[in-house]
Amino acid sequence: MRVIIRGKFVYLPELGFLSLLGFEKQHLEVKKMQRRVTSTIASITITVGILLLLAPMESMAQRRRAVVVRPVRHPVARTRIVVRPGHPIRRALPATVVMRPAHRLVVVRAPLVFLPALAWRATVISLPARERIVWTDSETIAREEDWVDTNFGIDGDGNALLLEINGKTELNFAEVTFDNGNVQVVDFNEKTYTSGTYSLLDFAVGRHVSTVRILGKSESDDTKLGVYLSKL
Repeated sequence: MRVIIRGKFVYLPELGFLSLLGFEKQHLEVKKMQRRVTSTIASITITVGILLLLAPMESMAQRRRAVVVRPVRHPVARTRIVVRPGHPIRRALPATVVMRPAHRLVVVRAPLVFLPALAWRATVISLPARERIVWTDSETIAREEDWVDTNFGIDGDGNALLLEINGKTELNFAEVTFDNGNVQVVDFNEKTYTSGTYSLLDFAVGRHVSTVRILGKSESDDTKLGVYLSKL
């Protein structure tokens, strides 16, 4: 662009003669405008860059929230079911089961004597106060395990046994072994039961319970079986 300066005036081909003062003011305004435009472009660029960085992080966070953690399943080892002589259940029982040994080993030294089986009534009750609970333990069984032979070592005195089910399970029978060798079988008759707390066996006269055995099959992904021994 051709610029001609004459005294206090400057000549621009596009604008003609301007005073130097007006030219300087106009020049300063153009510079300010250029700085504003540059600053605005820089702000937009930074904002877009931050948004592009945050988008993958948000997507990754959403994917992490969507992940469902499943418990690790181990190979299921099955064994032949053990039914001792004199067991009162006469129907055909599962040929093989998954064995869950008791967390605590309790030895019954008296000879085992099976009492006549009791038909279970599935009476729903509330858990007693904490001070009345003498002993408790639980076991979780899975659907893919099919029939599971769960065992509990108790070795304690009480007046009642309670069964807490968390899930849906088919139950076959339970064995309650006392310290004198008597074994009370509770017949669930292969019926399905849902979540709740049930009376498993009452004995008004206090007894020393050695072990409890429950044969069950989960019909939900997992079922937690809890056993309680309570006192009056």
